[in-house]
Amino acid sequence: MRLRRMFAVWAAKITEKICVHIFHRQGVTWAGKIALLICPSVLRELAGQVRKAVFVVCGTNGKTTVNNLLCAALQAEGERVICNRTGSNMLNGVVAAFVLGAEGDGTLKADYACIEIDEASTREVFPHFTPNYMILTNLFRDQLDRYGEIDTIIDILKHGMQAAPQMKVIFNGDDPLSAFLVMDSGSDYVTYGISEPVNIKSSACETREGRFCRLCGTQLGYEFYHYGQLGDYCCPQCGFRRPPIKFDGQNVEIGDGIRFTVGVRCFRSDQKGFYNVYNILASYAGLRTAGVKAEHFQEALADFNPKNGRMEEFWIRNSRVLLNLAKNPTGFNQSIDVMMQDEAPKELVVVINDNDQDGADISWLWDVDFERLKGMEAGSVTVSGIRCKDLMLRLKYAGIPSELEPDVEKAVSRYIEKGSRNLYVLVNYTALFYTQNILKRIC
Repeated sequence: MRLRRMFAVWAAKITEKICVHIFHRQGVTWAGKIALLICPSVLRELAGQVRKAVFVVCGTNGKTTVNNLLCAALQAEGERVICNRTGSNMLNGVVAAFVLGAEGDGTLKADYACIEIDEASTREVFPHFTPNYMILTNLFRDQLDRYGEIDTIIDILKHGMQAAPQMKVIFNGDDPLSAFLVMDSGSDYVTYGISEPVNIKSSACETREGRFCRLCGTQLGYEFYHYGQLGDYCCPQCGFRRPPIKFDGQNVEIGDGIRFTVGVRCFRSDQKGFYNVYNILASYAGLRTAGVKAEHFQEALADFNPKNGRMEEFWIRNSRVLLNLAKNPTGFNQSIDVMMQDEAPKELVVVINDNDQDGADISWLWDVDFERLKGMEAGSVTVSGIRCKDLMLRLKYAGIPSELEPDVEKAVSRYIEKGSRNLYVLVNYTALFYTQNILKRIC
């Protein structure tokens, strides 16, 4: 058994190197696939060698940022951590995180594992190992043709939680959908959230996915919203309400960066966007729930620089380029929020694909509040990607003039050549790594 596991580890490492150096692709998915073919039990065996705890991170938005920050914070405490940093979060990507992090003799020397998992993939991953903790970020509508409506994802996650009864769930209490799911599953849980309204400029036209009570169907009442359906909610009919918050973000300030307190501790970050307050809270709550003192959390946060297309910054000649993944209405609206908080003149490239991992149904574009771009300072908009014409039509109905350039590299290069100083590039999933590689190449 050990010999087969060792062979699987070596084969995965070789596969990954071939993909990177010869085919210039990440190779993570193929590495995991090859390892499973050679040793079907490799994930169970390696996960069983984690010395302290296995975290999994699920949810519609924020998984990669939360998972990578959690990993960085644990490493700042001196722990050894296995992590699928690239966001490859289906079964093969999860397997790859373990086999590529293993030693050549097929053993794993790790104190913790931080594993981002696609919600639908919990069905394939959880039979291989039982996590100690799940961090659930939020639940929004995403990729309708792949997931169906939110009910489908709630059912999948509920089944996963009930299949791992010893797993503690750390969830966003401001999200009524997450709250209903976790309480309905019977799981032991801990909450994080923001218990006071925050002065931010956000869309008043957002689609609020969870505005009806999951218990009785009555429209929820809100003391305040943060964004989407997140806020302080209560059902006037049956009494379902926001649970008490254990890790409560207070005194939130949003500007060039973010600042807030949790109890007596103050956290500061150069990250932009109100949604990153939730991401930081989720990571901190995960650490503390697992008994980690997190004495170096602020240091990890100060050093944390997302390099995976989550507000990733590039400097090309004199142009500042910000690349951000936005793959559903809520994600796009939050990206627009960040742009609108930037008072400097800016320009925008939006890339929309409809490959398998993106979902072929792009009707969700009509739920994005693109109308807000009318207030963008002196900026032009270029649409790109496979479904650029659909996006151009959506912008036309929003009253936003746009230029058409299906080739992403040409679209970005055009702005660089004309000397754009502040360029935002918003992409959905399969456009992310392609666009990221373009920006790295022309830096």
